[in-house]
Amino acid sequence: MVKRTLEELKAYDAPGHFGMTAMRIHGKEETGAEKFWVGLSTFLPGGGAEYAYEDNPLEKVYYVLEGEMTVIDKAGTKYVIHKNESISFSPNEGRDLVNESNSPATMLVIINYPQ
Repeated sequence: MVKRTLEELKAYDAPGHFGMTAMRIHGKEETGAEKFWVGLSTFLPGGGAEYAYEDNPLEKVYYVLEGEMTVIDKAGTKYVIHKNESISFSPNEGRDLVNESNSPATMLVIINYPQ
């Protein structure tokens, strides 16, 4: 069992992301988690992530803790995820991600490790 506090988390550079801060809560290096990692991402207004292409074999779940985030799929369909809502992505499913609101947004990010 490993307890983590916000004060222990360290920001890291998330490739392809902008206007945001990413911190890993649980993962191989942080707590020894072997199958998945959990992160905390805070996006400023206008912040987000560039399109993640379909060649990513990992499953992902985004759970919004505060604010709202807009997810855009390959077809251009927009999904606005509000506080206490989540969205999941199958392996190889691409997406754009942006905070289109005027308030910061915070979300949990859960991603499996490749096998």
